[in-house]
Amino acid sequence: MSEQPSTARRVVIVTGGSRGIGRESAERLAADGHTVVVNYAGNRTEAEAAVAAITEAGGTAMAFRADVADEVAVSALFDAAEEAFGGVDVLVHAAGVMSVTPLVDTELDALDRMHRTNIRGTFVVDQQAARRLRSGGAIINFSSSVLGLSFPGYTAYAASKGAVEAMTLILARELRGRDITVNAVAPGPTATALFLDGKDEETVSKLAAQPPLERLGRPEDIAEVVSFLAGPARWVNGQVLRANGGII
Repeated sequence: MSEQPSTARRVVIVTGGSRGIGRESAERLAADGHTVVVNYAGNRTEAEAAVAAITEAGGTAMAFRADVADEVAVSALFDAAEEAFGGVDVLVHAAGVMSVTPLVDTELDALDRMHRTNIRGTFVVDQQAARRLRSGGAIINFSSSVLGLSFPGYTAYAASKGAVEAMTLILARELRGRDITVNAVAPGPTATALFLDGKDEETVSKLAAQPPLERLGRPEDIAEVVSFLAGPARWVNGQVLRANGGII
């Protein structure tokens, strides 16, 4: 392993970093002074736009395409980060897919797609991170507050995120002695394109009224939690942080 850098400036891989919470997290981490590798699955234009926004603001970033469920591609992602910046200190695994349908109506193809990206993808990316992160590093996975809310229609998605939480809590203990923290962020309803897609105004208004703060989360709210876990939060480990405005 390379020499541990200061936590003031780290090399961070953000999967799903071209859009939504992933992009907001990438830009926040770059603003914090970290070097960022923006991973994307297919939308090169948006990934390059994220990198351009970071560099125009004075940060350092690069984009790299990799399917998070493909172990060869993910290994190449870590290789590229190490070759460009000397090592990797933080993984923010924000890539994920969601399909909202009652269990009885869920197509098995949709279930398999969520399983591949959300479960296998987390396993593959975390495996590389566990092997290659430098001492003092951090792994930040993404779960969801729907596990506690038990919203109808989210059976398959919530099940996939339950697996993410299990992996997070166990990996934190498997990395004993490495000085690497492993946590998960579980957002509540957050105003991203992924969340808003297919919801009418009445549904969105009802969800926004549920937290005591009486609004939807914003991507920057979640990025703030990611920033905390990626930098100063060295005594927070093996936890799921439910960033949901107090909805549960």
